[in-house]
Amino acid sequence: MLTYTIDLKPFIELTDDQFFQLCCNHPDIKFERSAGRELIIVPPTGGETGNRNFEIATEFGIWNRQYKLGVCFDSSTGFNLPNGGDRAPDVAWVRQDRWDTLTPEQKEKFPPIAPDFVLELMSPSDKLSDVQAKMQEYMTSGVRLGWLIDRKTHRVEIYRLNQPVDVLQDPETLSGEDVLPEFVLSLNPIW
Repeated sequence: MLTYTIDLKPFIELTDDQFFQLCCNHPDIKFERSAGRELIIVPPTGGETGNRNFEIATEFGIWNRQYKLGVCFDSSTGFNLPNGGDRAPDVAWVRQDRWDTLTPEQKEKFPPIAPDFVLELMSPSDKLSDVQAKMQEYMTSGVRLGWLIDRKTHRVEIYRLNQPVDVLQDPETLSGEDVLPEFVLSLNPIW
């Protein structure tokens, strides 16, 4: 399965509300938009990637219930990022005080906020350069910490706001640092 990118700008510029309605009218298709406003059609993941996404999200949910510092989101949540993109990370987290600044209407649609943390888990249909570009979009939107995990190569790229990317080969754990206090993700079940 392939990811398709379509540049609609020569024909139409979708407003945020129109893009949201497009997604609602076609719930069986996962759409995203790049910062350049290109429409991206993302295929579903396979079973192995989906299982690992679930396991990772469960770890975040358990941590978040224990510490009660924010709100967790799964891969079906789209965020309307400040840079103009509409993206759906595999896992996202927003600090509670930032989430509470949004209106109920904003929370119901694609929240107009950059998460504090995002995670992307490479799936077989992903192209590394595309996911790296997506991670850079997150960073330019104000995301404070991001992890790009490639389970096939056992490689992790760590993105931090206004810092160079760190690349780790076959790490056993990842630390949430000061963004996700006390959070540690064991990567052995992911590999």
